[in-house]
Amino acid sequence: MRVPLKITFRNVRKTPDIEALIGKQTAKLERVCDHIVSCRMAVEKPQEHQRTGNPFRVRIDVTVPPQHELVVIREASEGDLHDRLPTVLRGAFGVMRRQVKKLTEKKRRQVKTHPEQEVGGFVSLLLRREAYGFIKSLDGREIYFHRNSLPAGEFDRLEIGTGVRWAEEQGEKGPQASSLRIVDKPGFRTGT
Repeated sequence: MRVPLKITFRNVRKTPDIEALIGKQTAKLERVCDHIVSCRMAVEKPQEHQRTGNPFRVRIDVTVPPQHELVVIREASEGDLHDRLPTVLRGAFGVMRRQVKKLTEKKRRQVKTHPEQEVGGFVSLLLRREAYGFIKSLDGREIYFHRNSLPAGEFDRLEIGTGVRWAEEQGEKGPQASSLRIVDKPGFRTGT
């Protein structure tokens, strides 16, 4: 993933096999939607002293711009106490992939009535001190922008995942954005 995956293990030994499985499942998730801005996981075994079974709990929390947070919690129930951790992980990621796929299909069907309010991409990298960043366009391209591409004071409002539109021009090192405008900030919805 372009955005680092944050994993917390509680009462579960972190092994190279488990890390490799999580990496493989995360890559599958990113193939469904390539503009995920954050992915956090918790892998735990809440009942360490249980006599029978192997009750694992997996929580996956994914954020997709502009303001969609998807959460999957997969925990042991009576029927699956004996499931091994890889099985629980695959199940949790399978449910998350279906949720992300449903969301991206829904977003593609939405009718946009105001072209000036359409999101053309999302801020994927922001380097405040250096006064520049990159946009991931909806067609998957990375486009450079500079603080001067925005109206005064707007650069400070940007966050990873902010929906933007822009005019594109060819710079010295490739495409770059000019006349950059914020269309939709995470947690903020423009008119409906």
